[in-house]
Amino acid sequence: MTQLSKPPLSTVSLQVMWNRLISIVEEQAQALIRTAFSTSVREAGDLSAGVYNRAGLMLAQAVTGTPGHVNAMADAVAHFIREIGPANILEGDIYITNDPWMGTGHLHDITVVTPSFHQGRHVGFFACTAHVVDIGGRGFGADANSVYEEGLYIPIMKFADRGKVDQPFVRLVRGNIREPDQVVGDIFALATCNDVGHRRLIGMLDEFALDGLEQVGDFILENSRRATLERIAALPRGEAEGSMLSDGFATPIELRVKVTIGTDEVCVDFAGSSGVDPKGINCPMVYSKAYACYALKCAIAPEIPNNAASLEPFRITAPDNTIVNALHPAPVALRHVIGHLIPDTVYDALDKLLPRTVPAEGAGPLCNFQVSLRPASEASRLAGARRAEVLMFNCGGSGARPTLDGMNTTAFPSGVMTMPIEATEHAGPIIIWRKELRPDSGGAGRFRGGLGQFMEVGAVEGHVFDMSAMFDRVKHPPRGRLGGSGGAATEIRLDDGTAMAGKGRQAVPEGRKVMLSLPGGAGHGPAAERKRSEVLRDLALGYISAKAARTDYGLGDAEIAAVEAGLKRGELPSVGAFSSEVVAGSPEENALDQ
Repeated sequence: MTQLSKPPLSTVSLQVMWNRLISIVEEQAQALIRTAFSTSVREAGDLSAGVYNRAGLMLAQAVTGTPGHVNAMADAVAHFIREIGPANILEGDIYITNDPWMGTGHLHDITVVTPSFHQGRHVGFFACTAHVVDIGGRGFGADANSVYEEGLYIPIMKFADRGKVDQPFVRLVRGNIREPDQVVGDIFALATCNDVGHRRLIGMLDEFALDGLEQVGDFILENSRRATLERIAALPRGEAEGSMLSDGFATPIELRVKVTIGTDEVCVDFAGSSGVDPKGINCPMVYSKAYACYALKCAIAPEIPNNAASLEPFRITAPDNTIVNALHPAPVALRHVIGHLIPDTVYDALDKLLPRTVPAEGAGPLCNFQVSLRPASEASRLAGARRAEVLMFNCGGSGARPTLDGMNTTAFPSGVMTMPIEATEHAGPIIIWRKELRPDSGGAGRFRGGLGQFMEVGAVEGHVFDMSAMFDRVKHPPRGRLGGSGGAATEIRLDDGTAMAGKGRQAVPEGRKVMLSLPGGAGHGPAAERKRSEVLRDLALGYISAKAARTDYGLGDAEIAAVEAGLKRGELPSVGAFSSEVVAGSPEENALDQ
């Protein structure tokens, strides 16, 4: 008896299976974290995982991972089906690509897709993506003039054919990258995590005596689409424009957007944005769409699980060969710098349509850098100095929310975690001499922006290094909302005071350190409306200086002296008492507080 001849499943059973699928893909993601070789995956969670029906529609995504990966990967499986061909999809196959325009936006992300078979019948796909530490070429940075310079291109192809790994392909990869063990290890980890998802899915199908995912897939997509459309229908109709300036590489980049709320869709149009940049900060449409959809979903329907149907009512368009719709062969290695600014640009427009719903601007792009280390001399090499590539993800502060402060050193919109110092130093001969919160970097406001951080980076004695900087917000720091102040700008220099550029590969002399001041999030609402107890708390914790407490918030000298005297006695004011004060807000004000 086939599934089609069985009676329909109950709504309760279908909901249980939906939850089970979400738990399966979360286990899939955790398997990748536990088996990956690269610190960007193991420590920062720069990955995604999902399950798809036979048509390539995403049914569920892992909670762990980044919106840029998972929302871009939502469209990727359809490309795999087209390129491989439905008749050539066989049990035991594993497919792979890092195509920026059919994957997740740049060559450093490898996407692996595995068809899932049950009792000889093709029932769906599992897919996952991870950022690898190296892909050859110029290395991870903005310096390339075309995608051909940025590394090894892997077209959509079979990594394994009916269970047999393509060993010539593995040798080709190993011969073209600087960290072959890490990258090839990550590819096998990607394949393994898909297999974990497949085995859990087969267990679920057997448990519920199902032949496939048709019933539960239709239930997921129909309910998600209906719920999202209901949310959109409840919104006020209208359109508004927003904009933002980015540092760019050599010249500033302008992002422009028009958001239109209709009866059954929300349209985002990036017409008017800057054209393609000569250097590798361009963003393929798949990645721009991913973050535009994420911004809308956070503001409009955050509780609805992410899948093909809940994303479908969001229509994202941009003219060809703009910075947010760069066509091949544009250089795209740092597509995240522009992509991570897209949500705040969308919110600049959405704030005019849905007041007190969206946060103030935050640091936006991850504060990444890659260090290429080498022996300082032949004597150093003989003494044990070695070559190494070390990638580190760090975060500035997020913007203040309508009823809450911004989060310190927290990546929004990417959600990527800061890498621990120990893991970074273990990856190569690098030393992080300093890593601490940056006082006064969060913009003042009724709700304060999240803090950025200070870092000092150097190399182990006997090494010199090049730093590929991937920073923004140097000349255009985060902007406040509704009277809030802007966050602090990014600063980068050597320890002798020499200024460094925010982007590009730059040599660091032997013995020198790089001094980083990472940006803070902007404030929301006038600083004069901030609760006195919260200002005292910030001063006691060192989040703001006495000068900022006085000039930004109007704190009196006696109050400042009382806090300072208490700290000298080792008496930290009761943070719990301050944080327990509840700020009442409207449903719109609280929409993004979760």
